Amino acid sequence: MTTTKLRASSILSLAVAGIWAAYSPVVQAQSLVTLYESARAFDATYLSARLQYDANLARADQARASVLPTAGLTAAATRTDLNISPPPSTALNRAYSTETATLSASQPLYRPGNWATYEQGKKQVELARSQLDTAEQDLIVRTSQAYFDVLASQDSLTFVKAQKAAVAEQLASAQRNFEVGTATITDSREAQARYDLVIAQEIAAENDLRVKKLALNQLVGKAETQPLGLSAPQVLPPVIPADVNAWVLQSETIHPGIRLAQSNFDIAKLEVDKAEAGHKPTLDLTASYGGTRNPNGTFTVAAASSNTSVTVGLSFNVPLFAGFATQNRIRETLSLSDKARTDLEGARRTVALSTRTAFFGLVSGQGQVKALEAAELSSQSALDANKLGYQVGVRINIDVLNSQSQLFQTKRDLARARYDVLVGGLRLRQASGTLKPEDLQAINSLLLK
Repeated sequence: MTTTKLRASSILSLAVAGIWAAYSPVVQAQSLVTLYESARAFDATYLSARLQYDANLARADQARASVLPTAGLTAAATRTDLNISPPPSTALNRAYSTETATLSASQPLYRPGNWATYEQGKKQVELARSQLDTAEQDLIVRTSQAYFDVLASQDSLTFVKAQKAAVAEQLASAQRNFEVGTATITDSREAQARYDLVIAQEIAAENDLRVKKLALNQLVGKAETQPLGLSAPQVLPPVIPADVNAWVLQSETIHPGIRLAQSNFDIAKLEVDKAEAGHKPTLDLTASYGGTRNPNGTFTVAAASSNTSVTVGLSFNVPLFAGFATQNRIRETLSLSDKARTDLEGARRTVALSTRTAFFGLVSGQGQVKALEAAELSSQSALDANKLGYQVGVRINIDVLNSQSQLFQTKRDLARARYDVLVGGLRLRQASGTLKPEDLQAINSLLLK
């Protein structure tokens, strides 16, 4: 009875799968590079960083205005109605208009604070570039991780289904042997228990795949993503250079986190210069051109009149006392400069530690792949031996079930380890600051065509 139910359930599952495949839309599989380009155009975190970069560039350009000339135009028109009546016989009533216009300009000649602001603007551009590079590298790793999470979940589901088929076959064999009297009921119950366990694992694997696909879909902005799998046989790329110190050394100059801390330190030093400029004089070149016109005359002259004036000069200002505000501002900026220097050193140490950790993690992952490849062969041999022993009566059913479970678990671990090595290579480049979108091409070449 149980065997009949099991076979009916299998036939029903196959029928449902066939109907689903017939009516489901065909989804074209996408490569890692393709999905990364989609994520680059859709991911909110990266787009936010891109817009912040554009805003920082505009803010940096504003600092240049402090060393450029300024000009302004002012104009005014007034009308005066004058009524003087001491005695009535000498009453004076007069109305006249006055029109004025002035064009003025100023060019800083010596303003140390303004020049420090201008230099800070250029450092802000470098800082903005570092922030955008950090966001781009983070997007590469997040996309790759989500991509291989889906592949790992697909593999896990595939292996669970294969294990379910193998356990179902073992269950049917145990039931046949029990019916003919060559095996005990224990074999059937053990196989049934293992089959029920695999069913639970299959449900969990299906849900995990659904969640992983949703995460990838949200990241790249596509409704149905289907990542391309790895081609077989898989030859994972080696670690080049193979020396961890070489990775650490190159990170000291190009890592965006270190460049960001260096820009903050440079900006802090320029802030000290701005504070010290509070004690220094300033010198500006000024010029103005103005005119006044009275079309109806003035109070004293009845005829129309006009005049113009041109002024060119130097404006010199010497600060004498500001209530100790300048001295305290200098003390504040010096402390902030020391803080920025400490942050820079901390960034270097953090990057060096992260690079070493990522390097040794990648080397360890490659060793695990080799070990699991050997374990897969050994597990397959053990399963074959236990199946043969079960047929000749020297092994029991639980031995075969355990061997099957070990083999499929090893296959899942091996697939996950391969994906971890590929993502680990990207994480190593991210830790050293050398990660670029072009690095995805090497992984892309390992995918199915």
